[in-house]
Amino acid sequence: MISFVKAHACGNDFLIIEEPLAQRRHAELARKLCARNTSVGADGIEFLDRRANGEFFLRLFNADGSEAELSGNGTRCVAAWLATSEGRQEVALGTHGGLRTCHVIESNDPLYLIESEMGVPRVMQRTIVLPGVGEVPGAMVNVGNPHFVLFVDSEDFSAHGLSWQELGAQISGSPLFPHGTNVEFVRVLSPSEIAFRIFERGCGPTTSSGTGTCASSAAAMALRGSERELTAIAEGGPQRTVWSSNDAVMRLTGPAEIICRGEVAAL
Repeated sequence: MISFVKAHACGNDFLIIEEPLAQRRHAELARKLCARNTSVGADGIEFLDRRANGEFFLRLFNADGSEAELSGNGTRCVAAWLATSEGRQEVALGTHGGLRTCHVIESNDPLYLIESEMGVPRVMQRTIVLPGVGEVPGAMVNVGNPHFVLFVDSEDFSAHGLSWQELGAQISGSPLFPHGTNVEFVRVLSPSEIAFRIFERGCGPTTSSGTGTCASSAAAMALRGSERELTAIAEGGPQRTVWSSNDAVMRLTGPAEIICRGEVAAL
């Protein structure tokens, strides 16, 4: 039996498992335990490594068993769990995408409002060409993991004659991105507000994404003249981003909630 914690951030849900329990079966456990019809169900697993020097490190595995650099929402979920279990109001979490420091702003256990330092986004305009679709203008954005951001006008977020889910799948799995990419479809609603949809690498459509929120916001700020403080609305709800300048660290504020604790058979 493997002990787990389940948490979500705007519906983007994760299992949190102590690293020693993985026994080098990270990918296998992710595919098994994240299955929604036959196991606990989640978008991914955050494996929490408590190192001898007192530092924390996270390894994120998506529902399909692939390993990703980091998840903004998943990191926040781990911070919420450490606030619940150990009373930590601030925690630095190492990831393969860099160190992320989380600060608890409001606490009403099991629900927390957390601000995370998300690193310095890098935004580069890029037009890609997809077979059967043609040219797709957008932006490559790196916030510790890769994103491709498209700006759309349609209320259903469709573009180039395809639904956002169909186009997102094509872009995410395109040979143009050998390691895959996350894809965001962004509508600018006002200078201070955007709405977006997410096709997440290794998972598919998700209700929210912390790094997707940051990538969408950074692209809107850098390329569409949006304000440096934005409300970014995904299907799972709004989050707040602040990016004072192109060389500054972006801050992301949003909720995280502990759902349950339990044990699951992982034969």
